Amino acid sequence: MSKMCDNYGAISAVYDKINSNVDYSAWADFFEKCFDKFLKERPELVLDLACGTGSMTFELARRGYDMIGVDGSYDMLNEAYDRKFDLELPRDVLFLLQDMREFELYGTVGAVTCCLDSLNYLTEDGDLEKCLSLVHNYLDPDGLFLFDINTPNKFENVYASNSYVYEEDDCGEGNFCVWQNAYDKESRLCDFSLTVFEKNEDGTYSRRDELQTERCYSEAEIEKALTKTGFEVIGFYSDFDFTPACDTDERWYAVARAKK
Repeated sequence: MSKMCDNYGAISAVYDKINSNVDYSAWADFFEKCFDKFLKERPELVLDLACGTGSMTFELARRGYDMIGVDGSYDMLNEAYDRKFDLELPRDVLFLLQDMREFELYGTVGAVTCCLDSLNYLTEDGDLEKCLSLVHNYLDPDGLFLFDINTPNKFENVYASNSYVYEEDDCGEGNFCVWQNAYDKESRLCDFSLTVFEKNEDGTYSRRDELQTERCYSEAEIEKALTKTGFEVIGFYSDFDFTPACDTDERWYAVARAKK
């Protein structure tokens, strides 16, 4: 399964709590540093690809950008819609339920963001190039593609065959999530078996299970795919301070420019 196959039904309600340690404000600061460093002017319209529950989409919207959020999960976008109506945003956000390998927009955008290892969910041969080709197609000339990926080091040494438990403080009062990993070095695929227990009002628990899969890509593979689909690779970084990427990183932050 992949993120585009709508397999976030079990985890969508607790996704934001599990990722509560993600500093979206600092990440958005990094995006704006990239805009200022690599563009003549900041973009007006930005696509947040694989936007999930909309955390980055809303963060950028609050900063005045016109935002489009695309995701393949109905449940994740439902969470995003619910959040949108509770927020006071300077501009409306357009959400589209679409596969990141087949999405369509009404025109081009000045930048595309793609956060939290969403490209790793492109697991089949050719998926990555399909996605990158569409990103290139819908970017303005010299527009930026800003994304991150989980590194080989993370797959081999952090995910591996380890298991994790997120309890009440992570998932909300009374809820918990069990996460079991299984990484295959030959296929370079990692299966995540997820079980979410949600506490009901009567004190009982509802159990939901799902399987997710990510693919491990090397930096060279990503660079090759970007170049093949018309991008100029600007850089891979270890952090938001533009430190060059290294083999011991768990996540790489990448910047590419659409050449047309």
